Amino acid sequence: MKFTLPGILLIITAAICSTASAQQTINGYPVDKDTQLITYQEVVQEPGTADELYVRCIEWINTQYKNPADVCRVRNRESAVIEILHRFELINMEGDAKLNAGIVNYLLKLEFKPGRYRYTITDLTLRQSSRFPVERWFDKSDKMYSPLWDDYLVQLDTQIRKLIESLKTGMAPVVVKPEEKW
Repeated sequence: MKFTLPGILLIITAAICSTASAQQTINGYPVDKDTQLITYQEVVQEPGTADELYVRCIEWINTQYKNPADVCRVRNRESAVIEILHRFELINMEGDAKLNAGIVNYLLKLEFKPGRYRYTITDLTLRQSSRFPVERWFDKSDKMYSPLWDDYLVQLDTQIRKLIESLKTGMAPVVVKPEEKW
């Protein structure tokens, strides 16, 4: 079988598109095509072995969360996987007053390989007496729809993006300055 340069490029492009198409966006929010859940996922290139990245992540967790032992559901150094179950608060603005609008739980899964790590943030649910997936906020035809749902989606996206930025900053290698000789 003989391959030409355009044929090889077509195969590579098709492979990239098929792996990148695992996510779609709905109203500007990333949604997994299979699960239909809001899912933030990215592979971040970062120097270091899988174990070094794992240790850096543990250090980030210890500074990011008030009770790091409680939020980590899985810490498996051998398989280089960490799972965090945590939450953040939504607010309603009523004049100058901030009112609690609910708590959103999320799952953050971190996987490490040499030179890179992948984070996946998913399973976003509003804490209630029964499970309330936040993806319901997309449905304006829902009998329970409230215009506040659009604001909740913006707050959710803002909180998750802050978490991602904090993770990326915390996972960057620490620059050690050489000691001055005098």
